[in-house]
Amino acid sequence: MNDINEKSDTSDNNRARASRLDTATLSDALDRFGIVGQCTGIKPRDAGFRLCGRAWTILYGPPTTPPGTVGDYIDDVPEGSVLVLDNAGREDCTVWGDILTEIAHRRKIAGTVIDGICRDVSLCLSLGYPVFSKGHWMRTGKDRVQVESMQVPVNIGQARVMPGDLLVGDADGVIVIPRVHEERVLAAAEEIEAAESAIRAAARAGMRLDEARREHRYHALQTKVGA
Repeated sequence: MNDINEKSDTSDNNRARASRLDTATLSDALDRFGIVGQCTGIKPRDAGFRLCGRAWTILYGPPTTPPGTVGDYIDDVPEGSVLVLDNAGREDCTVWGDILTEIAHRRKIAGTVIDGICRDVSLCLSLGYPVFSKGHWMRTGKDRVQVESMQVPVNIGQARVMPGDLLVGDADGVIVIPRVHEERVLAAAEEIEAAESAIRAAARAGMRLDEARREHRYHALQTKVGA
């Protein structure tokens, strides 16, 4: 996996490490420690989209009377962050559209992850701005949902996300690495990646795949510690 937005925060070494790993490898590392960080059902709007950054979270809820806003927060989000929007998985109205995409892209935000849907997909595709969601549809969230709170714990595809957690997204979906566990998860993922690279190299050199896998403990790479 290529480095993703690494230059926007060169002081964050773990973010740079995460940007070099794919979600499949990180998923195996999470499994090793029994951590649920795989965001079920959250997919990129384009298979080429990739993101890596720290979570800046928003929780949505039902509207008040009169209703609050869906999204007047964008200018407060730091460059390089991943916007994480918890709309309780709703697919009947959106919380992200073309104005937010344009400004987020201009402000060099790393991407947007939504437990719910977005709209105006054509702009995120043309700009190359990464949006990951359950789907897309045109119906507005105005007067249907509102921002409940910001920078609080949220849920994305059955995975808990805290402000500042690392998120990585690619063609396979989105992974959340809890900040409190990121050092050991990243170390395990790097070990898994090295083992799989060694297996491929051995197979290319003529070794039988089953032998290469056995030599590098392929079938136990993701096994839960203590199992």
